[in-house]
Amino acid sequence: MHFKAFVTFVVIKIKAYKSSIPKIILNFIIKSLFMKALVIGATGATGNDLVNQLCEDADFEQIDIFVRRRSDFHNEKVIAHIVDFDHPEEWKHLVKGDVAFSCLGTTLKSAGSKENQKVIDYDYQFNFAKAAKDNGVEDYILVSAYGANPDSKIFYSRIKGELEEAVKNLKFDKTTIFKPGMLERKNSDRSAEITGLKAIKFLNKLGLFKSQQPLPTSVLAKAMIVASKIKSNSFSEIKLHNIFSFAEKKTQ
Repeated sequence: MHFKAFVTFVVIKIKAYKSSIPKIILNFIIKSLFMKALVIGATGATGNDLVNQLCEDADFEQIDIFVRRRSDFHNEKVIAHIVDFDHPEEWKHLVKGDVAFSCLGTTLKSAGSKENQKVIDYDYQFNFAKAAKDNGVEDYILVSAYGANPDSKIFYSRIKGELEEAVKNLKFDKTTIFKPGMLERKNSDRSAEITGLKAIKFLNKLGLFKSQQPLPTSVLAKAMIVASKIKSNSFSEIKLHNIFSFAEKKTQ
């Protein structure tokens, strides 16, 4: 049996039988061998896949999610913090862990206005990143977008680019930014998205726009977890056509 798997088994047994081992020692063992993840955007398509995969990953002992309303996750690893993102001073002290994942995002249609979209796609995410940095989180993983550029004339691309620059400037020990193109969500009810996916897939079959291949959110989530296990102090930018292969990297 792999060493970590063996230790996991022992820890589970200790918890199950309420061993007399002091809690402080048990917590030290857990924190030394396992990771605590922090997630914003957990109820979206990518975030949902991410949290579910983290729950199945033996390297993660705890997953703290920051959400606006009650979530549907029913796993003992998941701790849901229901917060008001407009008031980070009320919850920023909770953003403590080993790695922070940011996969929050919205559309102009859902937000209702460009001003509201900027609040969600920039302000909320930056406040979360700033809290993570202030609390000593070393590893930050951000889902951005293909074409993100702070100088873009396209509003969506510009705010995504501005967020990338703001996160870079926080200077985490390790920062990874994923830049996917069109995402393929399970059970999507967005008619324009469904039509676009069908069109791109048809063109892909003809050998066209291969670099624009739709990316399943489950693959993006897997790649994010892979990134969290790569030990380095660096900045990485993973663009859409490299995410598929990145998700298959071996980290052990």
